Amino acid sequence: MNDESPQRAGRPRRSGGRAARTALRSAKLAEDLRPVRAGMAGGTYKPLSDADVDAIYEAALVALEEIGLIDAPQSGIDAMVGAGAILGEDGRLRFPRGLVKEMLGKAAKDVTLYGRDPKYDMHLTGTNVHFGTAGAAVHMVDVEGRNYRDSTVQDLHDAAKIVQQMDNIHFLQRPMVCRDITDNREMDYNTIYACVSGTTKHVGTSFTEPDFVGDCLEMLHMMAGSEEAWRERPFVLNSNCFVVPPMKFATESCQVMENCIAGGMPVLLLSAGQAGATAPAPIAGAIVQAVAECLAGVVYVNAIKPGHTAVFGTWPFVSDLRTGAMSGGSGEQALLTAGCAQMHQFLGLPGGAAAGIADAKLPDMQAGWEQMCSNVMAGLSGLNMVYEAAGMHASLLGFCHESLVLGNDLLGQAMRCVRGIEVNEATLGLDTMRSVCMGGPGHYLGSDQTLALMQTEYIYPEVADRTSPKEWQELDKPDLIKTAIAQKEKILAERSRVALSPDVDAAIRERFNIHLPVQ
Repeated sequence: MNDESPQRAGRPRRSGGRAARTALRSAKLAEDLRPVRAGMAGGTYKPLSDADVDAIYEAALVALEEIGLIDAPQSGIDAMVGAGAILGEDGRLRFPRGLVKEMLGKAAKDVTLYGRDPKYDMHLTGTNVHFGTAGAAVHMVDVEGRNYRDSTVQDLHDAAKIVQQMDNIHFLQRPMVCRDITDNREMDYNTIYACVSGTTKHVGTSFTEPDFVGDCLEMLHMMAGSEEAWRERPFVLNSNCFVVPPMKFATESCQVMENCIAGGMPVLLLSAGQAGATAPAPIAGAIVQAVAECLAGVVYVNAIKPGHTAVFGTWPFVSDLRTGAMSGGSGEQALLTAGCAQMHQFLGLPGGAAAGIADAKLPDMQAGWEQMCSNVMAGLSGLNMVYEAAGMHASLLGFCHESLVLGNDLLGQAMRCVRGIEVNEATLGLDTMRSVCMGGPGHYLGSDQTLALMQTEYIYPEVADRTSPKEWQELDKPDLIKTAIAQKEKILAERSRVALSPDVDAAIRERFNIHLPVQ
């Protein structure tokens, strides 16, 4: 709603409402009154018909029965064969459909991913939608210099601090690699430290080697207060690329996954084939392969520990078939992600997929349309976990702090689309129409209904500009990127609001080589 009220010749002056509306917009809303919030239900957009969904599921079952997967570690082979998988002479594990359906019955359905602060817990059930970061970018976007540079552990911590204050970014999965830490063991535990010390929202991370999981679990026990407290509320998830498409297990990643399961850590079963390269070129075929690979993951996890928390992570990506390069910002990517969301719901599993990726190198108009298209479609499809929803540029090679700030506005609008339109006697508004039109002021600006719904029905951007050209000039023509830079710098100038307690931090620093300076 525009706050501008120009006086024009021959038009009566508007009366009432403006001061009240301004006061309402400036007041901090209680969480239960916000027009959008984490976990709102989507599911109104369905690119696949019921017959399409059935056909994709059947094709995935046939692929598992007839093609199967190769290269599981021996420990995984033993667990899956013990559950009913068949190891062929060609080394491939094949999965009878009866086994797949049995393991679907054992798999965790209504899942909670915990935050270090319980108010950020995410309940992955039905079509509840949550937006967050993810990725393994190796560069940071310098928006002022229009350059790319290597990403660092400080950049990761700064991203966590920004996400902590962005209402519409609901979780932080590690979005970049700490390229300034050359020892992989140290990089893995410093990644967790940088994230957890910057945000109390749920965190996702990866591990380089199976042997590194133990150190990280030790650190997490210290952060949680004890191993028992960690196992009760594990606030970090392992994002695990357990397959190397097409249809091969990633041996070391599978061993990492087994160690995480033993340590009580939730896992994201991530299949990231690229259509036309490591997955079939047709959108339907790419979904079939991703579903088949992740169903193999469901068998794997539940053969080891029935009911262990696992997110069904179908992440098929798109190729620009002219070059073979990834095209994360395409309309095809948006369709892939939405179709995967439908498959998650059909299977009754908590699911995640990628959206919000920009092929654009900077947060410009191209980035805006690329990020909004796939984020809105992912949200409307009811995807539980929308990964890479903010900050990602250059087809996942670059991460941008300013894009977190801008993305918070973008995701707020996306969530408003997810919320949809409430239709009831009050929202149809006939009583208000009568009072306004029959003897009333002839407009709705000061009506009780308008004032009551100003903040609960409408969402307002924090950095986007809705001023008139005249006001824009009077405000010295504010620039969107400069506004985002200023908000970023304000956040980063402060010490983390959710840093670990001094005694816990000191104990961690004594045990581990933490690269971030003491705050």
